[in-house]
Amino acid sequence: MLSYHLSHSGAGLSGLAVREHDMPVPGPGQALVAVRATSLSFRELMVLDGTYVLPVKPDVVPVSDGAGEVVALGPGADTVRVGDRVAATLFPSWQDGPFALEHLAQRGGSLDGLLTEFALLDTDSLVAVPAHLSYEEAATLPCVAVTAWNALTGDGAGLGPGDTVVVQGSGGVSLFALQFAKALGARVIATTSGPAKAARLRELGADEVVDYSATPDWATEVRTFTGGRGADRIVDVAGLLHESIRAIALAGTIACVGFVGNAATPLDTGALFASGATVRTVAVGSRAQFTAMNAFIGTHGLRPVIDRVFPFDAAADAYRHYAAGGPFGKVVVSHSHASPRARIRG
Repeated sequence: MLSYHLSHSGAGLSGLAVREHDMPVPGPGQALVAVRATSLSFRELMVLDGTYVLPVKPDVVPVSDGAGEVVALGPGADTVRVGDRVAATLFPSWQDGPFALEHLAQRGGSLDGLLTEFALLDTDSLVAVPAHLSYEEAATLPCVAVTAWNALTGDGAGLGPGDTVVVQGSGGVSLFALQFAKALGARVIATTSGPAKAARLRELGADEVVDYSATPDWATEVRTFTGGRGADRIVDVAGLLHESIRAIALAGTIACVGFVGNAATPLDTGALFASGATVRTVAVGSRAQFTAMNAFIGTHGLRPVIDRVFPFDAAADAYRHYAAGGPFGKVVVSHSHASPRARIRG
């Protein structure tokens, strides 16, 4: 079998190499999963360039997100069956409830990830994927989709008709948040750069779109669209909390998912207090949330937005494409479409 390895976090693509291994044998409570597809997220770029905030072990098998088929089981592994289509959680020990320090071990960081042909995974970290999704689609779920689901539903406040949600840009979290919010019945205002992306966001169901390249003051536009009230919930993926506070309704919720580059800015605590808003940091979600999200996706027939699919032996090209910026949707690596050379070596 073949696996990609990253020599160390910060090595960049020059540190990414393919190696051949013996086929692993599952131990107690483990499943051997034939990985059929993986997908990239901004997290993977941070691992590559050395800016990821959590530990990354040397020689790690990278990439947290993937989906595949269970092909063998170890002793006592009775929660899944051979032939099941599964995805793995990013934080394997986080089963339910709030995040805690004991759950810091993460796939593609301190633990080996899924950019490999076969992976040994604890069965209590696996979830069944929605039946209507391909492996390439299912591979997009573990990081950004669960993050979006947690951002919208994880505080238990509920979201539905009459509520307004703002999503920022056309990255993975924002596109999933748009689809989830619409399926929950909410009104969605999306921000983006350029008319082409604006048109695609409207096709996905956005009720209003603010092109911030033409209208930089998107917070005022959100106020205009909502009759001065502001949005009930904002999924902030850019770290522009000062702008989100200007756009949030009184006592609304800002889900702070992260920040891009050096976009994070000082927070005006006076403005935050005056808004009455709750700012909630969100980092992926638990296995229970993943399971609930997959049930919701299945019920509503939702499909991830995929920008481009690369073969397994062109994973480095997938990284380059993603890092170049501009993808609309997820960048996926299909392990089922390796070159003949890779298949023979495997």
